[in-house]
Amino acid sequence: MPVLDLTDPAATDRYSEFVRSHPRRSLTQDLRWGIVKDDWGQEAVYVEEDGRIVAAMTVLVRRLPGGFSVLYAPRGPLVDWDDKEMVRRILAEADPLVRTHRAIMLRIDPEVPFSEELDTWMRAQPRWVVKNVGAGKDDIIQPRYTMIVYLRDEDGQSLTEEALMKKYDGSARNRVRTGKKKGVYTVDGETDADLATFHEIYSHMARRNEITARDLPYFHRMREAFGERMRVVHARHEDDTLASSVTIDYYGKLYYLYAGSNDLKRNLGPNQVMNHDLMAWGLTVGAESYDMGGVFALDSSDGLYVFKKAFCKGDGGATEFIGEIDIVHHPVLYAVLAHALPRVQHARRAVSARVSQARKKLAAPRS
Repeated sequence: MPVLDLTDPAATDRYSEFVRSHPRRSLTQDLRWGIVKDDWGQEAVYVEEDGRIVAAMTVLVRRLPGGFSVLYAPRGPLVDWDDKEMVRRILAEADPLVRTHRAIMLRIDPEVPFSEELDTWMRAQPRWVVKNVGAGKDDIIQPRYTMIVYLRDEDGQSLTEEALMKKYDGSARNRVRTGKKKGVYTVDGETDADLATFHEIYSHMARRNEITARDLPYFHRMREAFGERMRVVHARHEDDTLASSVTIDYYGKLYYLYAGSNDLKRNLGPNQVMNHDLMAWGLTVGAESYDMGGVFALDSSDGLYVFKKAFCKGDGGATEFIGEIDIVHHPVLYAVLAHALPRVQHARRAVSARVSQARKKLAAPRS
């Protein structure tokens, strides 16, 4: 069975070429994502026909106590989901990994749009646990709704910057134009010092919003993995850096992965200017889409959702993916995990919130 030999450069190059050219390609299915997620193991499987790869799945391996593990194919597998037999074939290729790693389950969350037909088919598969409609943020890893701006027209041609701006709602267009008129501009950051500046601003945002932040080495590994395809951008006004972001150009799909702003001159709209400039850059390099990341619910009281929605108006708002599917191989232990993981997720968020609140109190001026 074609489990990829990760020590064979020719085999991994061939596999990577397929992954990077697939219509549903995702940077988390790239083998180099394993460099970023260095606390997981990594495997890959594929289906071959007539000497060429036709489906693939990169799998992360999380070790658990007792010699067990969970397998996770983030945004995988890469397969034609209209071909249900091929879907079964690529998932069957993971069976040796299940045995080798004593996997309790294989989790997938493919980048495929939600449909009632696909949802019904998935729920009819034996040992599949489907999580989409009604699932909360403690129940799934990746948000099911993703905010994507498409950068090409119906004929596949790159938009003009004017046509791109017309996709935004009026508030976003005004913020971009006003911010630029008042002197907000963006610059690339190519040095370690720039990455440290990004991390300082991003961490400040995380504390302000009481969420967990990645540590700085995580972003150094990301740069090691994706090199010049990773872009650090700062939004500035005069001598002040107001916002910063990390974006990866994954072979035409732009991923706006991490960003933050500090508390300086927020009225100037640095985040709006920064996102617009990144999309305008995407037009110049022929990118097809700009993924602003996910949201767990289409909640108009959520400031992050409102911010992203303003840019996605011309594309109908959120793109709804099929969700998360657990293919269960050890029902008893899976039941334990299924009961425990949401509590762990909730506890981690609660701890992060308490830490942020404590830091805010320590940073507040004393009377």
